[in-house]
Amino acid sequence: MREPQGSRSGELMQAIVCESEAEGNPLRLEDVDPPELKPGSLRIQVTATALNRADLMQRRGFYPPPPGASPLLGLECSGVVSEVAPEVTGWAKGDRVMALLAGGGYAEQVVVDAGSCLRVPEGVDLTEAAALPEVVLTVFLNVFQLAGLSEGDWLLVHGGGSGIGTAAIQMAQAAGARVAVTAGSDEKCERCRALGADVAINYREQDFAAELAKVTQGHGVAVILDSIGGAYLEKNLASLEVGGRLVLIGLMGGAKAEISLGQLLMRRLQVIGSTLRTRTPAEKSALVRGFEQKFGSALQTGAIRPIVDRILPLEEAEEAHRVMQASEHFGKLLLQVG
Repeated sequence: MREPQGSRSGELMQAIVCESEAEGNPLRLEDVDPPELKPGSLRIQVTATALNRADLMQRRGFYPPPPGASPLLGLECSGVVSEVAPEVTGWAKGDRVMALLAGGGYAEQVVVDAGSCLRVPEGVDLTEAAALPEVVLTVFLNVFQLAGLSEGDWLLVHGGGSGIGTAAIQMAQAAGARVAVTAGSDEKCERCRALGADVAINYREQDFAAELAKVTQGHGVAVILDSIGGAYLEKNLASLEVGGRLVLIGLMGGAKAEISLGQLLMRRLQVIGSTLRTRTPAEKSALVRGFEQKFGSALQTGAIRPIVDRILPLEEAEEAHRVMQASEHFGKLLLQVG
């Protein structure tokens, strides 16, 4: 195995290079130029990165990086600060850090706006910290900021065994809300309940809308976090309480569906579409600060922790993608880099 490069100024670094999956090209580990330090940014020597479904979509050409972002895969990482832009305060070389990225995580180095970075709590393993930034900030943005989940509310999360789902269970519990999830097996449902879910519904065997109606005595849930889209839209709307909010963050089940607009009016429902990756550095910085204010103590005490299914070396990114595509995991899939 080659000695990792990129730790010394001016040298190449190793990264996973992604070409079109449609053409049968595998993910390859290659030497590439490291990113340049930008004003307001940190350079991070990456310890680990985590997979997200967006990586699979980008590889297929459906989710290109925003303008100016790295073309490499990877939307989050953990590691150690190796360089600080002159005008940045509060960070120093050697600090343990985890970061939300617009791209570039499948590499030995990343450069990211300092506002998108969080400190890794002392009790959190540096490698496992890579499992946190994308999921906790996605949940905070969509469930708490946009949908306004409050103490005592019911939250429904589709894909309770995913990275997003496992983070949402913990964060809803920390905020005093009640949480129901769907998952694709009895085993995953049991693990979701063990993590703190009040209700876990096997969507392959049960009608989640009917089950929620029983649990809430017909009242419905306040917020639904949905990555499925069209296939679930009708049942999602039926599962909301009066004034409920549905937040769409993915379209795994289709991008089109028909609905009766009358029920949106009569029951005062809201359907909110949301993405995180394309938001500005200023928006992401505000999001990080808001998360730290509301959930920083829960992160410090371990009430919110990384849920990691397995850790594979960076050169096995292809296998990690296969596992994610097959939904064989519970929690996050990590790639060890440094």
